[in-house]
Amino acid sequence: MDTTQYLDVFIDESNEHIEVLYKKLLELEKDPTEKAIIEEIFRAAHTLKGMSATMGYNDLAKLTHTLENVFDAIRYDKVQVQSEMIDLLVETVDHLNAMVEDIASGGNGSQDITDVANQLEAIEKGEVVVPKEKIETVQEVVTAQNSSVFTKLDEFELSILNESNERGFQNFEVSVQLREDCLLKGARVFMVFEVLEQLGEVIKSNPSVTDLEDENFDYSFSVILVSSAKENEIAEKIKKVSEIEKVTVDAFSVNNYLDRKETELTTPVTNEVNTVEDKKVEKNESTDSENTKSSHNKTIRVNIDKLDVLMNLFEELIIDRGRLEQISTELRNTELQESVERMSRVSSDLQNIILTMRMVPIEHVFSRFPRMIRKLARDLDKQVDLEIIGADTELDRTVIDEIGDPIVHLLRNAIDHGVETPEVRLQKGKPEKGTIKLKAFHSGNHVFIEIADDGAGINKEKVLKKAIENGIVSENDKDTLTDQQIYGLIMESGFSTADKISDISGRGVGLDVVKNTIESLGGSITIDSEYNKGSVFSIQLPLTLTIISVLLVELNKEKYAIPLSSIIETAIVSKEQILSAHHKKVIDFRGKVVPLVNLKEIFDVPNADHDEEYTSIVIVKKGEKMAALVVDSFIGQQEVVLKSLGAYLSSTFAISGATILGDGQVALIVDSNAVIK
Repeated sequence: MDTTQYLDVFIDESNEHIEVLYKKLLELEKDPTEKAIIEEIFRAAHTLKGMSATMGYNDLAKLTHTLENVFDAIRYDKVQVQSEMIDLLVETVDHLNAMVEDIASGGNGSQDITDVANQLEAIEKGEVVVPKEKIETVQEVVTAQNSSVFTKLDEFELSILNESNERGFQNFEVSVQLREDCLLKGARVFMVFEVLEQLGEVIKSNPSVTDLEDENFDYSFSVILVSSAKENEIAEKIKKVSEIEKVTVDAFSVNNYLDRKETELTTPVTNEVNTVEDKKVEKNESTDSENTKSSHNKTIRVNIDKLDVLMNLFEELIIDRGRLEQISTELRNTELQESVERMSRVSSDLQNIILTMRMVPIEHVFSRFPRMIRKLARDLDKQVDLEIIGADTELDRTVIDEIGDPIVHLLRNAIDHGVETPEVRLQKGKPEKGTIKLKAFHSGNHVFIEIADDGAGINKEKVLKKAIENGIVSENDKDTLTDQQIYGLIMESGFSTADKISDISGRGVGLDVVKNTIESLGGSITIDSEYNKGSVFSIQLPLTLTIISVLLVELNKEKYAIPLSSIIETAIVSKEQILSAHHKKVIDFRGKVVPLVNLKEIFDVPNADHDEEYTSIVIVKKGEKMAALVVDSFIGQQEVVLKSLGAYLSSTFAISGATILGDGQVALIVDSNAVIK
């Protein structure tokens, strides 16, 4: 039976079942006798086994069948759940996950599962499980099975490798695994390549250099290196680059490569999975009733690229709608105005539907955190309970893609710097087990994500002392800072109060990247803390990044747009209300001194000579800071489509993008965060 047409559905549903297994195993560790959890794990394993067997992935089916047998024994009270079992069961699901990933990338999902299967069978028989020193990790299994990731070397590359051997150099295959919390993968790859080029010459990389630069890879990559250095010297120098999890350096033999290629050519291989990529579009369109039964026939799977195309078309429709509204206003034709009003209502409904289709529950990001917290807590000898609230809160897919890494770093920071060890917590009169709360909720057109812990909190005096040492704050200014401004100093570049550098955090990098990533998404981050009581990191993000509400303003007949999300108020002030402080113009806004920022000066807009009696201002806010933007006049509020300025103009100061207005004019969108900063 040809099963290739079902491959996409199989991979999607397998990932869903594996996610259930991970989630429920962590719940089972907290409540080992809960029958409902055991039943759910059994059902997920049973379904995955049946799907795998039908698709012909025998190793996956066999391992899942063994896991199913264990939980069959548990649910009929033949075996009692013990804490030492959970590690093995989680490792088993790691193997299942690796197999599915292998299938998704075009492999056949085969693995040596003998050791894991034997230990699971021992659990099923009620024998005490004595785990080996460490079950072979998924990465090591995959590496062992695939002696080399390089399967296609051309004649030129082979000739270089042969010639290097003749000249006394050695050929190496270097594999580098980045840490999963690495925020700037492209930068780390660049630093590794710099080290490699000092040691020798890189002949080929997998993935390609282009994919590595674009961060179009998971967390590992390999290169073929010609060098006179020793294997351990190469590995040690690469490990000096931060956020490197693992480095493997093996000799690369051209003869072995040619022998392997010859074997592949003479061995008949089934070619079922080779056409997977070519048929992706067809498979996404051909959803039959069997594939949708798991979702009660109410959902279909749609390729995200199609949603992106749909969104782009709708953005063009929004621009044309604005043009029609302007024409109907100018012509004052009643029938035309009625038609345009109806079109506006329908397009607004359509806009809500399209935006809703692009929304993804934040659970897709949150679901991997319990496993990570559990592992980190064990590594640091701490007891931590993670409480997730509001995982069904929805965010635009583009925001979801970007927000994962910042949250990972904040959680790692909370475990390492926040939650104390059990002994210290008991001395402080706290429960032995610390709690980290991860909460998401909607408010207006924004989503708020809070990471709260009941740990040590932030020592204000220590932060201030370090900030003064680093030259971030002067001695004169330290008394004028509010508590939140002091806490915010820990997000400055290179700032760290850690007494010692650990693998978890404390290198002085990370929080500044977190802040920059969130602000690049149009969001903000604030910190609140109480010493020895705990800390709360609050992230505010827009629901979507493509269609935004703005206030259109005019600067000497040029139109600019200021996002409504950053505006507090608009006002018209007289000359008498404008004051001077430290040689700068300011106004008194509700008891606060707010600096005046002339947008004409920032954007080099020619200024009229005449002296105005009144000045139009827009009060904008970023965290605790405010500024009053001086404009010529207000045009009005409007929904616009945010368009990128492209790579050539990406570094333009205080401009985040542009939009096309109804009359065809281009209005630049002001980045008020940059202006305030």
